[in-house]
Amino acid sequence: MNKITAVIITHNEECHIGRCLESLLPVVDEVVVVDSLSDDATEEICSRYNVHFVSHAWEGYAGQKNFADSLASHELILSIDGDEALSEALTQSIKALKERTVPDNEVFAMHRLNNYCGRWIKGCGFYPDTKVRLWRKGFARWEGRIHEWLVYERTPKTTLLHGDLLHYSWATPEDFRKQQFHFAELGAQSYYERGKKTGVLPWLFSPSINFIRTYLIKGGFLYGRTGFDICRTLMKANRHKYNLIRRQKKEDRSKKQKIQI
Repeated sequence: MNKITAVIITHNEECHIGRCLESLLPVVDEVVVVDSLSDDATEEICSRYNVHFVSHAWEGYAGQKNFADSLASHELILSIDGDEALSEALTQSIKALKERTVPDNEVFAMHRLNNYCGRWIKGCGFYPDTKVRLWRKGFARWEGRIHEWLVYERTPKTTLLHGDLLHYSWATPEDFRKQQFHFAELGAQSYYERGKKTGVLPWLFSPSINFIRTYLIKGGFLYGRTGFDICRTLMKANRHKYNLIRRQKKEDRSKKQKIQI
């Protein structure tokens, strides 16, 4: 039988971590929690469960996850966030794969279902939000400043598991707005550092195209006012990203002109 280590990175997850750990108990053989110096009850809640809890200063999403993965004792890693939980169907799928041979290059993906203010949302481009979250230790590592991704030793064989990864994402609209604007700022910084060109046209049209895609094409309109608010926030965050990029480029041009003078 294959053994699985669940790996979680946390920071102030007292509202969610108990539910996450409860969902893991029936299926994993070890839980590693790497906490970036929470000042709430995250550690105290984790102490109620048989977990390996490590405090570790934040070093970015990819760095933190790679450090946490390195602490896993078993051959398979299940990477899960503190505000996520396994559905019953997904639990059964993972139990089944523990009983069979898993090739070194096989990785396992799952659909993630997002919860917005107590409501499960499959529109607005939120679903299926498919993520690879289970693989053999050493076969993959995380990279990226924002929306980190997995880099594999060689071409993987991806198997989609039945069932959803339940993401208890945002308790209030303000939680959602803050997260999206934070991601927009990280995205703008990433664009700038990579020297990616962004002209006037993306700045003018990308936010509107984003709204049309999420609200009309991706079914945001099916969720009434909730869908409209989600898609409008996504549009505003997109605009914020391009405004930051343009502002930085303007500041760079101004610095160059001063140097020339």
